[in-house]
Parts: sequence; C-alpha cells; structure tokens
Amino acid sequence: MTTESEQTHWSVTGLLDLFDVAAGEAHRYTGDTGIAGADERQVVEGTQVLAQAIVAVAKRFPDKSVRSAHAVFARAVMVGPPVEFDIDVVHEGRSTATAVVTALQNGRRCVTVTALADVPSPDVIRHQLPRPDVVPPAAANPSPMPMAGREVRLVDVVDVNSPDEVGPPELYAWVHYDPIPTRDDLAKALVAYFTGHLGISTTMRAHEGIGTSQAHLTVSTAPMTITVSFHEPLSWTGWLLYTHESTQVGAGMSYVRGTVHTEEGELIASFAQEALIRPLRQTDTAIKAQARL
Repeated sequence: MTTESEQTHWSVTGLLDLFDVAAGEAHRYTGDTGIAGADERQVVEGTQVLAQAIVAVAKRFPDKSVRSAHAVFARAVMVGPPVEFDIDVVHEGRSTATAVVTALQNGRRCVTVTALADVPSPDVIRHQLPRPDVVPPAAANPSPMPMAGREVRLVDVVDVNSPDEVGPPELYAWVHYDPIPTRDDLAKALVAYFTGHLGISTTMRAHEGIGTSQAHLTVSTAPMTITVSFHEPLSWTGWLLYTHESTQVGAGMSYVRGTVHTEEGELIASFAQEALIRPLRQTDTAIKAQARL
C-alpha cells in the first residue's frame, strides 16, 4: 500500500498546514494541493478539499462552531495549482450560519460544500450511540498508510485492499494522530479527512473477487459525496474508532454510513458517503492511471 519514500513525504503536521487555508479578498480563501503520492497519482483526496473548506468556513464565522458539512465532488482536483474557496453566505444569524463553499481550480468549479455553523447551547436532552464493542487498538491489525504521524489499525481485517478477504460489509478502524490539533477547526478537518478513506473498501469487502487493489485499473471508483456532522466542539486524546457500515450497493453506486468515537467511548462525529463503483470503460485506457477517477 505504501513505500518508505511516500511515508517521508506525507506527515500529519504537513497535512494540518495544508488544511489551514489563507484568507484572500471578498470571502475567498486559498489552499495548496500537496504533493503526488509515490505512485505519481495526481488526483487530490476529496476529503482533503472538504477539510480545507471546513477551515475556511470556521475562519469566516469565527464566533461559531462548524456543525456539519456536505460535500459533492463534481470534478477531480489535481495536484499542482492552488485551490480557491469561494464562500457564499446564505444566512448569518446570532445562533446559526449557513454557507455554500465552492472549491475552484484554474477557474473551474470542482467541489461544493454546504456548511452549517452554530453557537453550541446547553442540553435539553442527550443520548448517543455507544461505541461498538470491538478489540482495542493493541489487538487490531496494523494497516500501513502513507503518512508519518498517523497509525491505522483494523479490526478483524488484515489486507483491506484484497479481493480475497471477504466478510460482512462493515469495517472498524482505529486511528491515532500525532500531533492532535488543539484548534477546533483543524481538529474537525482532521476527523473529516479520514471519513472517505475506507468506505469503498467496506462495500467491496462483502463481495468475493473484488477489492480496492483493482481501483483505477479494472474498476472505476471515487467518493462522490460525503456528509459529516460534528456533535461536540472537538478535543480528544489517544485513539479514534471509525465505524463503517455499507447499507447498499447497486446501479454503480454505494452508500456507507459511519461514526467516530473516542477511545473512552464519546461519539464525536457521524458521517455518510456515496461512492461510484463501476467497470472501467475501455476508452479510459487513454487516460493515465494516476489521473483516473
């Protein structure tokens, strides 16, 4: 899945720097794309753009907390030219604010994110979905990921990309970051970033003979939408547990829902992903593999 050289290029610290978009003129922010992977893949992670949009909204509404963000990935963002985030404020009140963020590259619209921000209030009532009763991180299987400062451990799964490792369409991933950001907006951006990484693998896990090792080669895959809701102003220590459940796949699209719990059991976020899973068209052979969706 990864190489030593790729591990040295990507780091959590560098990722947080990418998330921290710079303010420009007239409610517009600018962010970099980062570098290509060791396999020279040129498509930027959609959740990286989502994370940057979350930070942009937080900077636009500094007296509020980002509560949710719904992203539609209409066009691929490529490694290289910067991404501009144009914020269209739909409503800005004392308690809530809503904005539509358009991510543009080379003047072309690529991603839209509808965001809700609010001022948290005292509870009227409270409950939460409990953390799944799975093995702790120390008993889970290490899963190499191309980022220094991030450790991923999978419950009951050895190779998440293998077409031969079959099980129910669910996946539990323990994730540990170093450093853990103290800023609320960067913490939410980091939590959102991982929500798109394992959804397609979760769906494929239930079907023998197909796995994400085939993505962009014989199968066309791509997250198309991601919605993430943050239930509390974020802070945590230790590990996070990402739960993924694929509830449906068919007609070329899959649907995955998930939760994020702290190691202590607090539910801090929920998310959903729609993804494209389709045969790779023969005409796509003219497109370099690193640029395919």
